[in-house]
Amino acid sequence: MTALRQKMIDQMTLRGFSPRTHRSYLEAVNGLARYYHRAPDQLSRKQIQDYLLYLERERRLSWSSRNVAVSAFRFLYGQTLGWDKEAIAIPRRQKETRLPEVLSPREVFRLVAAVANLKHRTLLMTAYAAGPRVSELLHLRVSDVDSARMTIRIEQGKGRKDRYTILSPGLLEQLRDYWKAFRPTSWLFPGKTPDKPLDISAAQKVYNIAKLRTGIHKGRGIHTLRHCFATHLLEAGVDLATIQSLMGHNDINTTMRYLKIRRHRFDPGPDPLDLLALPPQTPGQ
Repeated sequence: MTALRQKMIDQMTLRGFSPRTHRSYLEAVNGLARYYHRAPDQLSRKQIQDYLLYLERERRLSWSSRNVAVSAFRFLYGQTLGWDKEAIAIPRRQKETRLPEVLSPREVFRLVAAVANLKHRTLLMTAYAAGPRVSELLHLRVSDVDSARMTIRIEQGKGRKDRYTILSPGLLEQLRDYWKAFRPTSWLFPGKTPDKPLDISAAQKVYNIAKLRTGIHKGRGIHTLRHCFATHLLEAGVDLATIQSLMGHNDINTTMRYLKIRRHRFDPGPDPLDLLALPPQTPGQ
C-alpha cells in the first residue's frame, strides 16, 4: 500500500466515511492513476479534467458514476493533499433529472408470482413490502424481523443510521414459511455460504429473470421495488413524512419526487375530445 493511499484512508476514517464510500473513492482514484500510469499527486489540473471528460465522452458513464469520481478527486486533492481549491477547480456536473419507473400493484403481483423458488420470492416480496435499499435488504438479519411490533429493523443503513420499516401481515406469513424451509441463522438471505449475505448481483438476477418471465420491461433492477413501495403507499394515502421515515431519506425533497409519478385518483369526467364539438368529417379525396 502506498503512503498516499494510506493517508487517504486515514482521512476518510477520521471523517467517519462508510466502507462503501471508502471503496468507491479508492476505486475512482485507482482508475485515474491507471489511466496515466502515474501517481495521482503527480498529475496536473488539466490531466484531471481531461480524465473526467474521458469518463463522459468515451466511457459514457452516468452522471452519478462521474460524480463519485468528482467527489473522490475533490477529497483526495483538497482534503488529503491540501491543494488549493482554485488549483484543482473540479466542477460538479449538473444532476440529471430522471423519474424512477414503477410497476402497478398488478405488475408487482405478476412479477412475484412468476418466481417459484421460495427464497427468491421472499426476497422480492421483502424488497417491495418493506422498501429497503438493495444493500439494506441483503444485510438484513433474522433478528431484525420483529413480529411482536410488526417492524423490520434496518441497521446502519445509508448514512450509518438505524431505522424501522413496516412488517405487513402478508410478508410476515411469507417470512415464516421461508424460515421453516431454510432455517437461516444469521443473515436473512444468506449467500452460497451461511456466513455471508447474498451477493447483489444474485439479487439483481432474481429480479431480471422474473421480468423476462412476465414480459415486464419497466424498472432497471430490484431497486425498482423500493420505488414501488413508496409510490403505492403515497397512492394509498400515506403522508410524505411517514414515507420519508420508512425510506430513510434525509431530505423530504427526495421523497417528494414520488408526487410526480403517483397515479392521481379523481373522477375523470367526460373524454376531453367530447368537449371540442368538432364539425362532421368528410371523406378524403
